[in-house]
Amino acid sequence: MAIASLEKRLGSDVKRAAKTWFSPHMAAASRAVSERIPLVDLVLEIRDARIPLSSEYDHLRNFSSPLKRIIVLNKMDLANRSEIKEWMRYFEQQNCISFGVNSHNKDNIKEFLKFLQARVKELKKIDHSSYTATIMLAGIPNVGKSALVNSLHQIGRISAAEKGKLKHAVVSPIPGETKDISSLKGFRWLPSKLMKRIGSHPNVYVLDTPGILSPDILDVEMCSKLALTGAVKDCLVGEKELAQYFLATLNLSDEYKKWEKLCTKENERSTTDHRLRFLGRSELDAKRKRQYPTDHTQDFVVHDARRTLVETISSFHGDLEKEKDLLRRIETQFTALQEAFRVASESGEDTEHKVAAKLLNLYRTGRLGRYTLDSLPRNIQ
Repeated sequence: MAIASLEKRLGSDVKRAAKTWFSPHMAAASRAVSERIPLVDLVLEIRDARIPLSSEYDHLRNFSSPLKRIIVLNKMDLANRSEIKEWMRYFEQQNCISFGVNSHNKDNIKEFLKFLQARVKELKKIDHSSYTATIMLAGIPNVGKSALVNSLHQIGRISAAEKGKLKHAVVSPIPGETKDISSLKGFRWLPSKLMKRIGSHPNVYVLDTPGILSPDILDVEMCSKLALTGAVKDCLVGEKELAQYFLATLNLSDEYKKWEKLCTKENERSTTDHRLRFLGRSELDAKRKRQYPTDHTQDFVVHDARRTLVETISSFHGDLEKEKDLLRRIETQFTALQEAFRVASESGEDTEHKVAAKLLNLYRTGRLGRYTLDSLPRNIQ
């Protein structure tokens, strides 16, 4: 497929940059995490639901105690719903415990917290409140570990009437932002910026750890997926290249078909504007004042971007299996999105950089559809 050539180029760039991201603090954290894994009661391996295999945590690949390990598919709100269910079934067939999570959904976090408390009680066969359990979160960078810790802590402390007592972990969309693990010495774990209490009866503490990504990734397709989902810094491979890869993924999916009615909705919006003009100029002015054309996250800009993508796809005549045709469509979309994102014509590279950055942001926040990039292994029954 034509997309394979994009994956190869992007993946090769990631591999060349591998030694750059594996800094001394990441190497030290890697050793510290490995030393402490045997000391905790449960290990939550946090993966990105969009790449359930590519986001596997290297240190847990040969984990010997399946009852102590739970694969948590985070960011499930960004992945294809039906494919998440298939992946959960796959992990079940591999005798792995798994759970799908959206760190920003309170009901989902409450359900997950109850699940964790039940697992702790089942493992220790106890029911009294004097016992203290420790749970470690581990995973590659930017899979949402800190966001999940904060959500669990918030829900847990409210239910335990402890609101306001403990601090939050630092959350950042930049890979490798969580760094400190030096405060943990064996079992002398007190609430700190990395340790959060999330439950009582029994008392349960959860430990956030730095994201660690092995520099020895061999598969270029896996590298490209890690880059697109933000596990490595965009500057290491280039935002335009990542945006091109996303557009290739979009063009080869059916996700855009959900937006085909947007042209009709645009006509409805024009009718609404006409009605506002009839009712009074002040109402129309008030409506427009709430709009900021340069803010690509506003609904009307997102709608314009979706409509633009649908129009460029429907008007294109070519074979997407051919690399030349696929790249031609992507370049057409880049040009059209410049207008949709209200990016002023400046120097070519700067304009493309701005369009790429806005496009990547909308993809990574789920505004341009839900995608599962990893395919299920062929041997699944």
